[in-house]
Amino acid sequence: MWNICGQAMNRGEKKRILLEPAVKGYQIPATLICGQKPGKTLLVTAGIHAGEYPGVAAVIRMASEIDPQKIEGNIILMHCVNTSGFWARTVEIIPEDGYNLNRDYPGRADGTIGEKIAWYFMEELFPKVDFIFDFHSGSNTEIMTPLVFYPDAPKVMEASLEAAKSLDVPYLVESTAEKGQYSYAARNYDVPGLLAEIGHSHSCEPEWVDLYYRNIKLLLQHLKMGQFGEKKKTERQRIYRKTIYLDAREQGLWYPAVKADEKIQKGQLIGHTEDFFGNERESYRAEADGRIFYFTDALAAPKGSFLAAYGLEESAENI
Repeated sequence: MWNICGQAMNRGEKKRILLEPAVKGYQIPATLICGQKPGKTLLVTAGIHAGEYPGVAAVIRMASEIDPQKIEGNIILMHCVNTSGFWARTVEIIPEDGYNLNRDYPGRADGTIGEKIAWYFMEELFPKVDFIFDFHSGSNTEIMTPLVFYPDAPKVMEASLEAAKSLDVPYLVESTAEKGQYSYAARNYDVPGLLAEIGHSHSCEPEWVDLYYRNIKLLLQHLKMGQFGEKKKTERQRIYRKTIYLDAREQGLWYPAVKADEKIQKGQLIGHTEDFFGNERESYRAEADGRIFYFTDALAAPKGSFLAAYGLEESAENI
């Protein structure tokens, strides 16, 4: 017997439900899998950022196909967490209150809708799961190469990194984030986890969905929760322990000079900004040799907005 999210599950059972974690009427579609044999409990979340679609489609596919009779342990598949944002076509935030579930933890029991959703995770899920797999992609203005973030939280970093090595992505990026869903759980509940980034530009290409789908199975195999005969196709992975996140120093029109997955050298131009008359305002150059993980292709670059992220080669190692 497994009790989770107010549901009592028997061994070998699968249940599709609509969770109401915040206020009546706010529903999160989920599939609960109680495996035939005991084992770990895995939480998989998609749609925390509503405009990042490939993970949503992959979770729906996996939820439909998975056979609980072949699973050891339990799986919580959340098809789309930010459902109101999904239908409103917001990029990241919950539209009712502007809350960002990947930036604004902790939540509050008596807070806004977003805070209540975060609180639900803190009370009902984080204490009861053994691993978190959170699905993202580049938003409508981010061009990205596939990668996975693992937390540098001391108690769970090693377990998270070992899990990341099992996935079919080329770059494993150490993260210092503290207030996102998986990062807050890692630092405050000692739950290992990963945040994957596959796809970009508000799109849902079939190859991105397929890659997420395969990575769910690869992780389940790594956690010894099921065997699917899945194998990695990535021949070489590289760990990056330090990343530069470049933000706009001043408002301007942004013209990037790099591509995702491009190797860059110290001093190389990453991009520049101009005013509306074509006069250059700022140029942005690499602080050290690195690799571009993702960048924005938005023309508008308000002061403080994200421009590019690149891993430092001096911090990297091949697996």
